[in-house]
Amino acid sequence: MPDDVVEVLFTEDQIRTRVQDLAHRISEDYKDRRLVLVSILRGSVFFATDLARQIELPLSMDFLSISSYGEGSEGVVRITKDLEENIAGKDVLVIEDIIDTGFTLKYLLRTLGGRNPKSLEVCTLLDRRARRIIDLELKYVGFEIPDKFVIGYGLDYRQRYRNLPYIGVVKP
Repeated sequence: MPDDVVEVLFTEDQIRTRVQDLAHRISEDYKDRRLVLVSILRGSVFFATDLARQIELPLSMDFLSISSYGEGSEGVVRITKDLEENIAGKDVLVIEDIIDTGFTLKYLLRTLGGRNPKSLEVCTLLDRRARRIIDLELKYVGFEIPDKFVIGYGLDYRQRYRNLPYIGVVKP
């Protein structure tokens, strides 16, 4: 474990088990539907990949990249890589690594909703409710976490630690 990781919140085994549970629920909920997973780059790639491999039905995947500037309602969200697939009439499941305030996700849901999907839901690995400002409905949540800065399994600190197989807390 790197010296600046002070705590492991979720082990590799805990993550694997939770991803399998989520995939099973998603497989049941989307049976006989046209599911599109939309992974939000970069943080959700590990989660989205593992989740997709466990979902037991045909699906397609696409990727969206965004950048956020500023804080709160004054923040600006910009799409830096858009979807390649037309999602109109399809069941879309947005895959996120972590939900904090909710501002960015609200923007994404409004933007994607304007493209007329049949349904639009969210699956997040981590939900940090302590920081939530915008009330959002999250259909699938891997873990709720305290208000700590976390890294690993796709989450980074200055582009480092994404490849850790667990989710840990980094020194402040």
